[in-house]
Amino acid sequence: MSVYSAEFTLSTSGKGTYEITDEVKRLVASAGVATGTVTIFVQHTSASLVIMENADPSARTDLEAFFDHLVPEDTPYFIHTYEGPDDMPSHIRMALTRSSEVIPVLRGGMTLGTWQGIFLFEHRRAPHTRKISLVVQGE
Repeated sequence: MSVYSAEFTLSTSGKGTYEITDEVKRLVASAGVATGTVTIFVQHTSASLVIMENADPSARTDLEAFFDHLVPEDTPYFIHTYEGPDDMPSHIRMALTRSSEVIPVLRGGMTLGTWQGIFLFEHRRAPHTRKISLVVQGE
């Protein structure tokens, strides 16, 4: 079994979803693994990873609107607001989603469905540079 690891950064312009599928595909191909898994991990507590529809951007717009409604920034009982009114909501949104994804690798590529893409889900309003690591294991 071989193990390949890599890291990359992504600069965001604030809240929203940012597709990282192509970069992950490129790194999986570099690993030279025909059969195995890839684990992708975002190293932050105010951003997350989601596998989401990548054909119609309105699906991601609806996801973002839903999270704004589910965890609003003006919640009066939040006390963790050191970095602003989006501080605690961003942590809750991350906790409700995922910080990592594991995807099977078959025939040298990820087995994503036709309309699936991998996205960094930025929960902060301000631009950030996010660090993402991945490990590909297999044969």
